Amino acid sequence: MFIKEACVERISQAQLAEQKGANRIELCGDLSVGGITPSLEIIIEAKEKIHIPIHVMIRPRGGDFVYSDDEFEEMKNQILDCHKSKVDGVVFGILKRDNTLDIDRITVLAQIAMPMAIVFHKAIDETPNIIKALYDLIKIEGITGILTSGGKTTAKEGKVILKKIVALAKNKVEIISAGSITNDNIQKLHQFIKGPSYHGKRIVGNLNEVND
Repeated sequence: MFIKEACVERISQAQLAEQKGANRIELCGDLSVGGITPSLEIIIEAKEKIHIPIHVMIRPRGGDFVYSDDEFEEMKNQILDCHKSKVDGVVFGILKRDNTLDIDRITVLAQIAMPMAIVFHKAIDETPNIIKALYDLIKIEGITGILTSGGKTTAKEGKVILKKIVALAKNKVEIISAGSITNDNIQKLHQFIKGPSYHGKRIVGNLNEVND
């Protein structure tokens, strides 16, 4: 048994994902740029209407994962909003200019976010050494999960690394495999990766059957 996490940007999609058997929601704004923090109004509405755990993307803009001081402050405030909204978890990632982990800032955000679940997102796939990044993240208090494609564009391309990461991280953090995972290929990928969790916009099928 594994967790199916549906990536959504609308309440209607979240509701449909829940109906179709998703175990968890990653709630984002503007998936056309890879997902940013949704509005507080949508976060509150999701918490009212969705009965499975909700993890909220904390990302002030699209683009890279190197943030200004103002953007970092915005991320702190967005996490505080998530606390007030009583969501189950947050998802974020911060890198330095050389694409290594920004350990100091990640630690600060994790301290603010606890005791919510804390997932480090696919920014890890941009790092020069994904295994080193994995071990560094495991050491940070509060980090409960890592969302990754194994350093590749898709989970299928990164499946060998994903399998290795899952084995290394066992009982330490939840590895959430991602990257073009759908209800059509999840079983085959799971047979190889044997991970605890999988993530995608079509993880339980098409979620655009209804409109808000």
